[in-house]
This record gives sequence, structure tokens and C-alpha cells, in this order.
Amino acid sequence: MDRSPAQLAALASAAVPGLDPVSVEALPSLPGQAFDVAFVEDQEHRRWVVRVPRTEVAGAEMDRSVALLGLLARRLPFAVPAPRGFVDLGTGGRAAVYPYLPGHPLDLSALPHGPGLAAELGRAIGALHNTDPALFEEAGLPAYDADAYRTRRLAELDRAAETGRVPTTLLTRWEEALEDVALWRFAATPTHGDLGGEEVLAVFDDPQDASSGRVKAMTGWEDAQVADPADDFAALVAEASPEAVDTVLEAYAHVRVERPDVNLLVRARLGAELRMLGRLMAALARKDVPAVEVLSTQLRRLDDAVHVAMERGRDDYRRTSLAPVTPRSRPAPPPALVVDDDEDELPEVTADADEVTDDADDADEVSEPRRELG
Repeated sequence: MDRSPAQLAALASAAVPGLDPVSVEALPSLPGQAFDVAFVEDQEHRRWVVRVPRTEVAGAEMDRSVALLGLLARRLPFAVPAPRGFVDLGTGGRAAVYPYLPGHPLDLSALPHGPGLAAELGRAIGALHNTDPALFEEAGLPAYDADAYRTRRLAELDRAAETGRVPTTLLTRWEEALEDVALWRFAATPTHGDLGGEEVLAVFDDPQDASSGRVKAMTGWEDAQVADPADDFAALVAEASPEAVDTVLEAYAHVRVERPDVNLLVRARLGAELRMLGRLMAALARKDVPAVEVLSTQLRRLDDAVHVAMERGRDDYRRTSLAPVTPRSRPAPPPALVVDDDEDELPEVTADADEVTDDADDADEVSEPRRELG
């Protein structure tokens, strides 16, 4: 349900003793979103975020992430959302109220390479991946070994194929990658699960100097699990420059307890492509016809781009291939597969809120999009 700003402010007041709202700003309601979110300021000029699940499923996901964040808060070098109070909703779980976390969401497409923010991001991801998997299991989050995760991905692809909306060439491309066990040799790792630029908040000592940037916080933990570390590089590979990816990966490798596997970025590229399937399946589930049509068109354009790359002889690890990298090779961080989305012709499709390394030793512009905490 859509809750009014006044209702969200009232929930915040009920959740945190002494919180007396003087202003509230609710985020716009979007198709398929899992939470109502608002920013509240109280009489003491403190800022808060109230987050209210729309469904029982979203409520259960939020409770698991809250349990995890309580365990991670003192174990990570950056902040995570820490609820100060809850309100029972009767149905759909409970509302949570968090202190506002300052910082700028990252624009990964503008992430500069070299020392500074890109290296900070690599170290932050590495610190998360170094945490004890037992903490995630204690919070009741899913845990998969490499083979189980590969099998799960295959099942998701099979379901998407049944819709008839995925081009045959893409189905073959993805199926071959998922069936090649050489690509799926990784140590199961604690992951954020949906790590894009909006989930990373950075602060800058000098707003004009990207080298002064620091990762302040990570938000949006509903998809956290013990699984493939490549999942947390999917958005980076899809959006950032190859040079920035290289910097992130090098810094990541230096702090990791376990050496990153040689095919991490290949699976990250695969994961970035498969995310489109997750959005398509979510749009079909909620019977969002316009979103289904847009996503189907984007899949066809991705299919066309793959064909063009193969015809030009560029289908190698440096470009678009999903073939495994051999341990003795020295793969460069791959650029994202460029797909012309013709944004002027297609409406924007918002992803559901509740969806869908290589040998690393060889290995600012910021914007403020919509933010949700959790």
C-alpha cells in the first residue's frame, strides 16, 4: 500500500522515543517497490529514515538483513544502517527507523581510476568478503557452495526461457557459461548481493578531488547471502571504465584473505547480463506490461550487440566472452558490453526493490539518486 508522508512520520515518531517530526519527505512510489521510504527531520535537527515493508515477504527480508547488520556493524570499516526502533504493522512485519547516513551515492560510470575512491571501493568490498560466513548463517541468510549456486542460476534461466521472451542466442550463451564448471570454481563468500552505486555512500575531504573520497557506508542489504563474490562486481563491470575496474580489483586483491579466483570478472559480466532476466521475471509476476515490453526490447538489443561483437572477432575475454580464463593467462578487466538503450525512445524501467578475478595480483563525479536504507 502507499502510505502518506504523514503516516510515515507518525510511524517514525512511534518507533523512536523522543523523535518529534517537524518535516518529512517521502520517496515517490514506484511499480513493484518493496518498501515505503521517507526522510524525517525532528525538532533537534536530527535526520532519520523510516522504512516500511509493503508485503510480508519484504518484511521477512528486512528482518533478516537487520539481524545481519547487527552482527556486521562493528566488523566493517564502513557504516551500515542500524535501526533505532521498530513499529509492529500487524500485517507485513514491522516498520524500522534508522539514523540518516550521510554521503553521496556513487556514479560508477564516472568512477575515476587510480588511488582514491576506486581503491577505497575495492578495499571496502574486500573487507566485506573477508567476514566470517557464520555471521550470515547465524542471521538466517542463504548460503550456497559453487555448484549449488550454479545449479540455482541454471534453474532461473530455465524459468526465464519458458516465457518465450529471451532470444535463443542469449539463452545458448548463458546456458553454455552456466554449464561450464571450469567457470564456477570459487570459494563461497559473504556478499552484499546487489551492490550498485546507489548502495555505496561516499564522503569527500575535498569535493573537487576524487582522491580524497572515502566509502562511508553501504545500504540495501536485503539480497545479502553467502555465495559468489562476483555478484558484488556485476554493476561495477557493467558501468565503470576498464581502468576503474582494474583499480578496484587490485585494491580488493590486496586486502582479501583468500586469493580471488581467475574467473571472477567473467562471472561478474555474466551476472550483469542475467540481472536483466531478474527484472523481466519480476515485471511478469506483477503483470507490468509496459515494463515487460521495455525489458524484452533491451534483451533483443543485447542479443544484437553480442552478434556484432562476434562478427567483428571481438568475442574474447577482453570484450564480451563468457568463456573461462585459464590460470596462466593475464586477462585485463573487461569493459561492459555496450548496448544502445535509446533512452529517448523507451521509458525507464525501475528494478524491483526485492528482486531480480581475474588473477587479481596482476591485476568525481558523483550524483545523488534515490536512496533506500536496509
